[in-house]
Amino acid sequence: LHEAIIPRGARQGQSQLKRTCSIFAYEDIKEVHKRRYLLQPMAVEVFSADGRNYLLAFQKGVRNKVYQRFLAVVPSLADSSESVSGQRPNTSVEQGSGLLSTLVGEKSVTQRWERGEISNFQYLMHLNTLAGRSYNDLMQYPVFPWILADFDSEELDLNNPKTFRNLSKPMGAQTDDRLTQYKKRYKDWEDPNGETPAYHYGTHYSSAMIVASYLVRMEPFTQIFLRLQGGHFDLADRMFHSVREAWLSASKHNMADVKELIPEFFYLPEFLLNSNNFDLGAKQNGTKLGDVILPPWAKGDPREFIRVHRDALECDYVSAHLHEWIDLIFGYKQQGPPAVEAVNVFHHLFYEGQVDIYNINDPLKETATIGFINNFGQIPKQLFKKPHPPKRVRSRTNGELTSIPPSSSSDKIFFHHLDNLRPSLAPVKELKEPVGQIVCTDKGILAVEQNKVLVPPGWSRTFAWGYADLSCRLANYESDKALVVYEGLLEWGQILCAICPNPKLVITGGTSTAICVWETGTSKERTKSLTLKQALLGHTDAVTCLTASSAYRIVVSGSRDRTCIIWDLNKLSFVTQLRGHRAPVSAVCINELTGDIVSCAGTHIHMWSINGSPIASANTFTGRSQQILCCCVSEMNEWDTQNVVVTGHSDGVVRFWRMEFLQVPETPAPEPVEPDVPDCCGDEKLEGGESHNGDDDSSESDADESSLNQESRAPPNPTGGSGSQPGSTVHRPRGPSSRAGASWSMDSGSDDSHRWSDSLSIDEKDGFVFVNYSEGQTKGAAPHPAPPGQASAPQPLPPATADPRTFHQLKAGYRWERQLVFRSKLTMHTAFDRKDNAHPAEITSLAISKDHSKILVGDGRGRVFSWSVSDQPGRSAADHWVKDEGGDSCSGCTVRFSLTERRHHCRNCGQLFCQRCSRFQSEIKRLKISSPVRVCQNCFYNLQHERSVDGGGRN
Repeated sequence: LHEAIIPRGARQGQSQLKRTCSIFAYEDIKEVHKRRYLLQPMAVEVFSADGRNYLLAFQKGVRNKVYQRFLAVVPSLADSSESVSGQRPNTSVEQGSGLLSTLVGEKSVTQRWERGEISNFQYLMHLNTLAGRSYNDLMQYPVFPWILADFDSEELDLNNPKTFRNLSKPMGAQTDDRLTQYKKRYKDWEDPNGETPAYHYGTHYSSAMIVASYLVRMEPFTQIFLRLQGGHFDLADRMFHSVREAWLSASKHNMADVKELIPEFFYLPEFLLNSNNFDLGAKQNGTKLGDVILPPWAKGDPREFIRVHRDALECDYVSAHLHEWIDLIFGYKQQGPPAVEAVNVFHHLFYEGQVDIYNINDPLKETATIGFINNFGQIPKQLFKKPHPPKRVRSRTNGELTSIPPSSSSDKIFFHHLDNLRPSLAPVKELKEPVGQIVCTDKGILAVEQNKVLVPPGWSRTFAWGYADLSCRLANYESDKALVVYEGLLEWGQILCAICPNPKLVITGGTSTAICVWETGTSKERTKSLTLKQALLGHTDAVTCLTASSAYRIVVSGSRDRTCIIWDLNKLSFVTQLRGHRAPVSAVCINELTGDIVSCAGTHIHMWSINGSPIASANTFTGRSQQILCCCVSEMNEWDTQNVVVTGHSDGVVRFWRMEFLQVPETPAPEPVEPDVPDCCGDEKLEGGESHNGDDDSSESDADESSLNQESRAPPNPTGGSGSQPGSTVHRPRGPSSRAGASWSMDSGSDDSHRWSDSLSIDEKDGFVFVNYSEGQTKGAAPHPAPPGQASAPQPLPPATADPRTFHQLKAGYRWERQLVFRSKLTMHTAFDRKDNAHPAEITSLAISKDHSKILVGDGRGRVFSWSVSDQPGRSAADHWVKDEGGDSCSGCTVRFSLTERRHHCRNCGQLFCQRCSRFQSEIKRLKISSPVRVCQNCFYNLQHERSVDGGGRN
């Protein structure tokens, strides 16, 4: 028998093969699948509910007995719910044509993909699982396609077919020269022994060596690579060092290289970094190997490479052609005459059923065959015997691909329309105390007060704490009647926060500094008590907030000691500590898609990777006394640059932040000593000179607070980026001059590109990064004096005829830097500085609906408001509209409103005007209002000016 991951090498002694024993309960087993090992049907793969999985290889004849035993003793295997392969175990991969399956409405994973119900990445993972590919066996590791052919551009054009690899051809047929040679090899093949049939390729697109070479910078793959290489790294010129070079080798230059990719290229930035500082040697030209060299469009950032690469995998072009690649790898072009026609025939030992190693009598030949299979790769199980159906691409017309921007009018995703969010005019839920948690279920919105959490998955019960006797209670959500009172928790002090990651676990934190993991019994007798499973020790002051991720099986705790700790939920052990907060940590959340962690302390937001590396941070300080009380993140399509981090503040404002790339100088000015609280003197001095819109045009804050930038500043207009810098990415200079060349890098073609406002809201100006959305054009903004001592050297204006795409190119002396940039805010009902809010309150809880069409805001008065995308922009109430009760006279001519003189909102600034003062009509591009709507005179002239500047810039 061989080791499950890789066969034992010649240099390996028994001492290196220490076996570890792993135990898990039968009820924790989610699935068991029959698998191949060494192309033989002799293994099973066991999937556990906590994410662990194992490939178990047996001797011939034993596997089926073990599998039957699993079926007999594991309760979940009788369940017919969806499996890791994306469909019910008994559903055919190819579409069922039977009447029964049509009546039952049972859909195969292929049908779900065709309809766009699952992403391209998910579908490829499902196919790999169904075809027996496994992370537990490097010899049949999941295989993914090369999808791009452009590794030279500054920016990827996903609408240009030339950007992509030809998915209808295997890697060996990407260039005509190689294709001709492979065809010649097949045609001229002669084997004197008659044992080896003709083939195009003697190497495979996926093998243990290929996988280990891609992942060589990460353990345990470094050790696996060394074992395969006989204890040393390969020659530096042959190592995986550059994505571009790897593509050219596999598609063009090397006759022995036809490798495809692995799933990590679409989700794991860490494998591109040499974080362990391995000495990988130097190439013949003297280049020392370190981190993987990325294409220019990745901006030197592995996270951006993964995001853009995943975006490309999910784009319309790939969606329309992916079925052609599936035909080659998993489908009808894998074997037989169609494979010959498609130039897709591999050495016969790569195929299942070609050899039975148990019937080889010659030990040398047996060893050689096993070695060949181990080292050179295995063809996946054939899943489709007919051509695979294409995906129904949403923007397909007459067979041609046309691009529809993601934020088209039919799209109701809230973070695509931050300027057009419509508030519920009354609360959708009202509680007696401040809102502590909001949960969106299929049946509706549930909310509980602070010191309570809802218990998943039914959400019908709550766990409550904070009683004078330090007891906790399990209560019914509807009636609030206590079902169980848990006592005897006194020794762990006062509980300040708690979470229920699953129905069996409750995790509490509080003044004792320990995080207690409690188990609730399942039987009736045991439910009456909480059993301490583990006390997690690491903080030095009270634990203030907790969150858990069921997808990544981690818990994150925040404390008054100004640190967060990541804990492993399976092993209940310490993983790493997140340091660098300037105040006690007040809120934490985890992105279930990416594993990124957001922590908030005082006025600062910090973003970290799941491994604890800092990604970015920002200071939300606005010149007013406020701090962050809660946060959440949008989790839809992790490749979408418009995803937001949402923060709820004590000043009653909800703020939205986006991760964007800015250009910053390579050698900035010396870093000034930054006080804990940024300079706010500019606010008071400027308040008086602010135009009448004040803070009420808050839905326009996209433009108001982040539309300017020092790069596009002329001497007469020193507005904008002159405020003190937010504390942001680690190692970032924080002086005003450090932003001197900032320019925004994504979504330049969208409507967001031309945002500006004639009068800037000074609110929050001093705490924010300002971004140029103008594609080389400068918009005229009402000049405001810069705060004293903050002005920096003016920059020359770019020429009006600048190439719209040059702004993606990195200027000399600058580097790309990822930053959290303020994008918008919500103020209606809750903000303290809006005079028309009768009952302002601090924001205590936030939640996002599953379909991301709504954002729910809970406040200190127990109200929950719902915000959703307006169906008719400009026709229904928006956040920046002053409430009717907020004014009794016209903002323009001061005439008093009456029965005959009705109130009218200016759709642009949101103020109340009389009929005469609001008789003007205009489109408002910034708010995506394309038909003329009512605006005031001042806004009308400013919007006309904007249109003329726009038109002049394009001509």
